[in-house]
Amino acid sequence: MPTVIRQATTADVEALISIMNEYIGDFYQKPKPPVEKLHHLITTLLDLQLGVQFVVEQNDQTVGFATLYFSFSSIKADKVTIMNDLYLQEHLRDTEVEVQLFKHCQTYTQDHGFAHMSWVAAPHNTRAHRFFDRMGCTRVDWVDYMIV
Repeated sequence: MPTVIRQATTADVEALISIMNEYIGDFYQKPKPPVEKLHHLITTLLDLQLGVQFVVEQNDQTVGFATLYFSFSSIKADKVTIMNDLYLQEHLRDTEVEVQLFKHCQTYTQDHGFAHMSWVAAPHNTRAHRFFDRMGCTRVDWVDYMIV
């Protein structure tokens, strides 16, 4: 079954809301945000000023997505991407499609002149840790904090 990975367009908003709700509610078991907030986030990213989203399609169905946010690194004194999301439906995890989606994000980062791409993975998401290790990624010694 052919897989297409491409930059999201306005035609993808409803499908992205659906797959993002699956990711948030089913995968991470977190409360789903109001549809209006997801819609606003997606349409904000479509302008390519704060970030970009990619969709993964098989048989005209959205089966995954990735989100890169644009930021800066003081250490590098340059712009960077932060891969906030890399999600595929379960049947596509640990497949070549996952590799393709990751590499798509990596290529976008390089082709658009960003210094590097970084991300975090939940401590309990050991499957993701194994994937990133296989991809030759480097674990770094930073600890994330947040105020809620």
